[in-house]
Amino acid sequence: MTSDLLLIAAALIAGLLNAVAGGGSFFTFPALVFTGVPSIIANASSTVALFPGALASAWGYREDFRGFEGVSWRAILLVSTLGGIGGALLLLYTPDHTFDAIVPWLLLTATLAFVFGPGLSPMLQKISYRSFHARPATLLPAQFIIGLYAGYFGGAIGLIMLAFWSLLGMTDVKAMNPNRTLLGGAMNAAAVVCFIIAGRIWWHQTLIMLVAAVIGGYAGARIGRRMNPRHIRVVVTIISVAITFAFFRRRF
Repeated sequence: MTSDLLLIAAALIAGLLNAVAGGGSFFTFPALVFTGVPSIIANASSTVALFPGALASAWGYREDFRGFEGVSWRAILLVSTLGGIGGALLLLYTPDHTFDAIVPWLLLTATLAFVFGPGLSPMLQKISYRSFHARPATLLPAQFIIGLYAGYFGGAIGLIMLAFWSLLGMTDVKAMNPNRTLLGGAMNAAAVVCFIIAGRIWWHQTLIMLVAAVIGGYAGARIGRRMNPRHIRVVVTIISVAITFAFFRRRF
């Protein structure tokens, strides 16, 4: 009962956080590991549990989707989905001890990118504006790599997308949240299919978290539409730093 309550609380917070600024798996993945789920199965189960919540958030943002100038939605959805498939397959062939060693560094990279990306954007654009403009040749390959990461681990995937987009001059977190939610959902959908087919899900824990994450995700989408982008960034930064430290401490 105590484990189930922990999973419910973690999933509620994760669903809300994913809708507002990303990083929900910072709660679900550690909660699953703490309750005895092996790390790779915990990662796959966390992805499945949070996926419906991402769909609920996308529905909550249904009136706010914005396109990317010069890049079609069909193209960016395709490369995001292919990246998610590739990352999920890579995870399924990764040994547990290797995955445990990589996770803290992935989280550290995501946190640094999110914290310092917006500040670097004006500097990079002064050096070479065209190189960091949202053109297909810039956005699509990078989005595929982001998709690989999403399928492989997915922790802070929203942070990574927002950080990269900030390098392209898109620094309004509130305005980009709907796009982040939809593309993150596409990546996760591809990974979810791979994980289910491979039989790497612990369904009792997953279903408990799934219901709670849907509730948190829809509520978060409605709240996120009214929040100040600076407040969102501060909250996400604090959480990402804290969880990154926790993963390094767990490993070393």
